[in-house]
Amino acid sequence: MSSVLYDAQGPRAKRRNVLYTTVFLVALAAVLWWVFKALDDKGQLEWVLWKPFFSGTEAYSTYIWPGLQNTLKAAALAMVIALPLGATLGIARLSDHLWIRVPVGMVVEFFRAIPVLVLMIFGLALFAQYTDVSSDDRPFYAVVTGLVLYNASVLAEIVRAGILALPKGQSEAAMAIGLRKNQVMRLILLPQSVTAMLPAIVSQLVVIVKDTALGGAVLTYPELLASANTMSGYYGANIIASLTIVAVIFVIINFSLTSFASWLEGRLRRRKKSTGAVLGPEDMVNISGTAATGAGGAGGAA
Repeated sequence: MSSVLYDAQGPRAKRRNVLYTTVFLVALAAVLWWVFKALDDKGQLEWVLWKPFFSGTEAYSTYIWPGLQNTLKAAALAMVIALPLGATLGIARLSDHLWIRVPVGMVVEFFRAIPVLVLMIFGLALFAQYTDVSSDDRPFYAVVTGLVLYNASVLAEIVRAGILALPKGQSEAAMAIGLRKNQVMRLILLPQSVTAMLPAIVSQLVVIVKDTALGGAVLTYPELLASANTMSGYYGANIIASLTIVAVIFVIINFSLTSFASWLEGRLRRRKKSTGAVLGPEDMVNISGTAATGAGGAGGAA
């Protein structure tokens, strides 16, 4: 049976794919065994190094949970600011007014071209020189500032591309019935483009969560990755075990975000396909206009 994307495989193609799959699984098993053997030879798999994470809650309550709280706090605040700011900048780049479109485009391209770590370091220096923010709070503000400036500019391009991807007939039809441009954007274009933009937006939110680790590595912000280094020193050089636990937590957080986005995208698509309303005969007559023209029904009999 053929698919929309590709033709059905023949006997030779099936045998070839089975061979490729077998070779890949064997190579993957060999790599996993090599990693396991290397860690075992270095003593990194000894129970004493992993015991703090499976025999009590001290490691979680003292190091992991506070670090996770700081990671989520910085990421959540950056998301709350970057999402509306990015949407505003993306819509502004589509403005008919040159004095709006050009400056906004320059701002977006400027911050999108600078590494987020540079923006964080710049923010830390800025808060130290020109504000009264305490030295304990500066890393947090610097991390959020860098995340907002970079990710808002990226989100602006996502929003702009999502709106431009819609057929021009959507906006032309809306203007033909007398809607103003802000109404076309708010009522027609944005609701339709949100579904298409959602995967890219969530991918950028995942980037925000992961980039908080830069603040811990360079700006001494006590987030989840920084807590792993402190924890490994306290429990006696179990850095592999600590980083593994932290990596698993990051995977769970990011997988939860992407799973929620997939569910939400499917729900939005299903709602667009059908409103769920059941139309009766009278509704169909009113929609088709036969009652007004006298065609059929009581109007036709009269």
